[in-house]
Amino acid sequence: MIENHITLKKSEMPTVWYNILPDLPRPLDPPLHPLTKQPVAPQDLEPIFPPSLIAQEVSSENFIDIPGEVLDIYRLWRPTPLIRALRLEKALRTPARIYYKYEGVSPAGSHKPNTAVAQAYYNKKDGTKRLTTETGAGQWGSALAMACQFFDIECTVYMVKVSYEQKPYRKVLMQTWGASVFPSPSERTKAGRDILAKDPNSLGSLGIAISEAIEDAVNTPNSKYSLGSVLNHVLLHQTIIGEEARLQLEKAGESFPDIVIGCVGGGSNFGGILFPFMRDKLKGTKDFRAIAVEPVACSSLLKGKYDYDYGDVAKNTPLLKMHTLGHDFIPPAIHAGGLRYHGMAPIISLLYDTGYIEAQAYHQSEVFEAALLFARTEGIVVAPESAHAVKACIEEAKKCAEKGEEKIILFNLSGHGFLDLGAYDKFLNEGLPDVSE
Repeated sequence: MIENHITLKKSEMPTVWYNILPDLPRPLDPPLHPLTKQPVAPQDLEPIFPPSLIAQEVSSENFIDIPGEVLDIYRLWRPTPLIRALRLEKALRTPARIYYKYEGVSPAGSHKPNTAVAQAYYNKKDGTKRLTTETGAGQWGSALAMACQFFDIECTVYMVKVSYEQKPYRKVLMQTWGASVFPSPSERTKAGRDILAKDPNSLGSLGIAISEAIEDAVNTPNSKYSLGSVLNHVLLHQTIIGEEARLQLEKAGESFPDIVIGCVGGGSNFGGILFPFMRDKLKGTKDFRAIAVEPVACSSLLKGKYDYDYGDVAKNTPLLKMHTLGHDFIPPAIHAGGLRYHGMAPIISLLYDTGYIEAQAYHQSEVFEAALLFARTEGIVVAPESAHAVKACIEEAKKCAEKGEEKIILFNLSGHGFLDLGAYDKFLNEGLPDVSE
């Protein structure tokens, strides 16, 4: 009998995060100050972020110890399982061996608590009393609301309006964990009011919600801003996913994956599973394909420019060198709200620009078709975001079937879709339109 559920003991859980910055093929281009356009100094970021996270953002250490208080909370759900998708393999009649790292077992239902808990811990340590943030589909907002509750920090979330309306129970989940939640754009901030003055029916975007959250943070005493993706320290915290997966693949008797796949909006869950394997590829000791999967409606890697751009609509953030569709881009109202971001993490952008990773994009109807096949074989209803990774995995497994190749495919199943059933309802009973940017 083939073991399809590979677990680690609590005592085997990694106790360090992997920092890919020192191993990159070239240094990242520095963030630029939004007003002077000069490289930002650490003190320029202090109105937004606590000193501990600013230090991690630019750290040159290869490995950073995970604090004991963070590990204690991680152990509520970590280590997460690595699962062999035997029933999916059988349905596809593929010789490929498919493994998925299931992050949906966290209390918030996704990978997001890996950084939310860490960020709340460091903010508490540095004296922050209140955190503001944005959220698209609500996975990040719910994760930070939970983390803030653990560390007795007030939490305010600006939720992209289209997702606020599509996914009402995400709002309820955040409120259950004590957060205040507002649809964005809102009347609470100048950034929100300016958008509403131009378009009273604005669907919102992550870029708008970020503007509101930052404006709120800098204008409220003892408040800081927290970001759920894109930045170096966020992707750093997510590397516990890949570090666990390495140990689990070894337990399963597999040498190394041939293909690593993850959906990408800002890039955090993909970076989380990828970077601990990319460490070997950057050193030249291993080779594999890495596939970032985007929605056609918001494809920053395949269709965006690799250039400096703001992270938000109001130009409050530093400019980052990244693949971007433009900071004022408003994506169509697809149901994968967590992938509706105009830019891509600078690290992911650099790896794509240097040829270490590739990108694919799919329409939402074919993504939901893949999600149904996965649910009907593996039993898990996946989030619309994660379904993009499922779709790419299925396509690669089909190629293996055609060529008779026994490749090892690893993908990150970044979250469950139990609070996304409204989207499944529309797909199953009404049909979802395919939209381009």
